Amino acid sequence: MGAPDDQLKSADPAQWPVAAGWHDLKDVFFAGSAGQALLAFLSKRLNEGAVVFPPQPLRALELTPLEEVRVVILGQDPYHGRGQAEGLAFSVAPGIPLPPSLRNIFKEMQRDLGSPPPPFPVPGGSLVKWATHGVLLLNTCLTVEEGKPASHAGKGWELLTDAVIQKVSDATHPAVFMLWGAHAQSKRPLIDVKRHHVLIANHPSPLSALRPPLPFLGCGHFSEARTWKEQHRRS
Repeated sequence: MGAPDDQLKSADPAQWPVAAGWHDLKDVFFAGSAGQALLAFLSKRLNEGAVVFPPQPLRALELTPLEEVRVVILGQDPYHGRGQAEGLAFSVAPGIPLPPSLRNIFKEMQRDLGSPPPPFPVPGGSLVKWATHGVLLLNTCLTVEEGKPASHAGKGWELLTDAVIQKVSDATHPAVFMLWGAHAQSKRPLIDVKRHHVLIANHPSPLSALRPPLPFLGCGHFSEARTWKEQHRRS
């Protein structure tokens, strides 16, 4: 009997589609030693019966083509609860209760832009619409085991996602990078800050969202990003 639709079924990157602009990066990574080691690890854990999320690890690269990226939001690890992770940072599948960090993201959007939270259960906390409108929702590690946060950290995904960040930085069009929390901010050296707009704040989790010196709640990142994008809109 196959794995349920909410979890990874095989360690085969041929089953993980990406948009055309990401093809070369994906192929080079999985052909190399780091990519091969990552696939061997994933295959071993699946064969051992581990429940791994999400079902499509590269979904952010499928839904947001390189040439359409205008905003990058970096997460760290997929959600590790059953039915939550849908391959996009901070996003949960429709009908899933909102995690605290995502609740704070919607709260700040409402304060900053006057945008009410999306209706529940559909789309609920699913950010697919963002992803299809130029927002790259990228976790730096792209798989996790059920109930075991950070269980796949340091296994190779970070080399791929660092390359993704670098590729966006090197692209011809400017983008806004929203770096929330120390982990996301550690990726700042990969970004050409002269060409791109980098916004820094604490992580939106309840533990840090209100903490000084850069509280997430009240940061105004959404309106600042919108203004910057309008100023840099392609002619």
